[in-house]
Amino acid sequence: MILSDRDIKQKVKDGQIAVTSPLGDHEKNIFASSWDFRLGKHFKVYKKSSVAVLDPLKMETFEGLTKLYTIEDPNEPFVVHPGDFVLGVTLEKVKLPDDVVARVEGRSSLGRLGIIVHSTAGFIDAGFEGTITLEITNINNVPVALYPGMRVCQLAFETMSSPAEVPYHAKPSSKYQGQELPEESRITIDPEFAKSLAA
Repeated sequence: MILSDRDIKQKVKDGQIAVTSPLGDHEKNIFASSWDFRLGKHFKVYKKSSVAVLDPLKMETFEGLTKLYTIEDPNEPFVVHPGDFVLGVTLEKVKLPDDVVARVEGRSSLGRLGIIVHSTAGFIDAGFEGTITLEITNINNVPVALYPGMRVCQLAFETMSSPAEVPYHAKPSSKYQGQELPEESRITIDPEFAKSLAA
């Protein structure tokens, strides 16, 4: 069941859901059935000429593959060109209890510009804490300017049937807990790949 604005606010008041922002004015972005999150100032761009292929069995192909850009001036845009794939991050951090999950969705106003904010990883596990890495793509045929601090995505919250037996913070392979910067894929440390590398 998706939480309403009333229920989101109650869970925040009860300390079950925690959202923090450097600006401290994030609760104004709670709407009927979701909470709008804003774009942070950090971006990572893949250096296309660095490697021929990303191979989960070859950890070295992932090293030094991205370049970090930080935009300090909120009036300076980060321009996403047609076909670009960029890792961004939310300004806000979220902390979920062991019985609530969240889903990241794009905002329709950005979708109508051709901006996709998550390729497939729109699910946030119960027990997660940190910023949300955004997988930003421009499917338009013209560049689009994005500004740190603008509302870029929305989180919808759902209550689980019971608390997770192993929430994200207790999962042995929870690779992104506590993240602050946009994080590249850590697929190389998935258990199935670790076994293949050890063989």
